[in-house]
Amino acid sequence: MKKRNVESRLNELESKISLAEDLLEALNHTVFRQQQQIERLQLDIRALRQQVQEVAPAEADRPGMEIPPHY
Repeated sequence: MKKRNVESRLNELESKISLAEDLLEALNHTVFRQQQQIERLQLDIRALRQQVQEVAPAEADRPGMEIPPHY
C-alpha cells in the first residue's frame, strides 16, 4: 500500500509540473508579444515626436499665432 501512495504522489507531482511548464511557456509567449508591442509603440512615439517638431516651428512662424503680451 505504501508503494501505491508513493506512485500516486509521484503522478500528482508530475501532473503539476507539466501544468506549471505549460503555464510558464504561455507566460513567456505573452511577455514576448508584449515586448514586441512596446517596441512598436516606442517607434510610433518617436515618429510622432519628430512630426510635432517638424510642424512646431512652422506653426510659430504663422502670423496671428503669437501669444498676446498680457499673458
